[in-house]
Amino acid sequence: MVPNKILQDTHGRAHNYLRISITEYCNLRCTYCMPAEGISLTPKPHLMTADEIVSIAQTFVNLGVTKIRLTGGEPLVRKDAKDVIARLGKLGVELTITTNGILVDDFIDTFKEAGITGLNVSIDSLVKEKFNLITRRNYFDQFWKNLNLLEEQNFKLRLNVVVMKGFNDNEILDFIELTKDRNIMIRFIEFMPFDGNKWNKDKLVSYAEIINQTHDKYGITKVERLIDKPNDTAKNHKIAGYKGSFSVISSVTNPFCSTCNRIRLTADGKLKNCLFSNTETSLLETLRSGESIEPLLAQNIQSKHAMRGGMDDDAKFQNPDLFSKNRSMIKIGG
Repeated sequence: MVPNKILQDTHGRAHNYLRISITEYCNLRCTYCMPAEGISLTPKPHLMTADEIVSIAQTFVNLGVTKIRLTGGEPLVRKDAKDVIARLGKLGVELTITTNGILVDDFIDTFKEAGITGLNVSIDSLVKEKFNLITRRNYFDQFWKNLNLLEEQNFKLRLNVVVMKGFNDNEILDFIELTKDRNIMIRFIEFMPFDGNKWNKDKLVSYAEIINQTHDKYGITKVERLIDKPNDTAKNHKIAGYKGSFSVISSVTNPFCSTCNRIRLTADGKLKNCLFSNTETSLLETLRSGESIEPLLAQNIQSKHAMRGGMDDDAKFQNPDLFSKNRSMIKIGG
């Protein structure tokens, strides 16, 4: 299905992929996602209800969205998450989810009934002490128990790893070794700037640095460059002879903006046309007044910048006066 012109921006990009944050709450406190002092959570009356999530999602599906990803916070901490997942699973589109994996053991049947076949699962260290340090919680053993469960239940798994210099950049090859005998994808994500996460470029581990590590370890000829899918955010690779693969999401050093097909809906019903944009369009008040949200969608998509919310050069991207105007990651939805 070709997206309606409403979902096409002035740069010719058609948006058929909607990411919905269904909660700002999380059972972890990852340092790159949430400020150390915590965040001021949106009062419940200002958050989308299950009915409102489904209604807005249906509007997007009617306009040509073919894929929906649920995010948070941690989406599975929402009390009615099973109901939301089940209802979205009936919209006839590809439904998937990004989770920290801590609660998935209670959702296996829900995932299957909703047609979810793959999940993105976040983990930033294979070392228990470092895992506990960055998450500010002690769920390492539960994570691995649940990851093994997902594998046993034949879900396609992609492990999201935010790479930070001096913290886990010495684990890149250890993560890749997980793909030797396991049919999973490791996705290395460049550390990105958001409000309160103390970003600076010195912590950045670039796409080039990650690939250089693999060349040094395995040799250039054994690191195979795979063909990326249309609209892929990741540059995909695998080690010859390994069951799984790995990729790098290089939002900082090699942005993929020219083929972006993603739009984001926050838990409080605001539409963001770019992860890095500090402007949002509120859909919830209009929906609750009984009016059509389609004009707002068109306005929002038409205002989308060509690159990273208008931060189209390195100097702008490193300017805290610009990226600190954006939300913290936990309030955007991953």
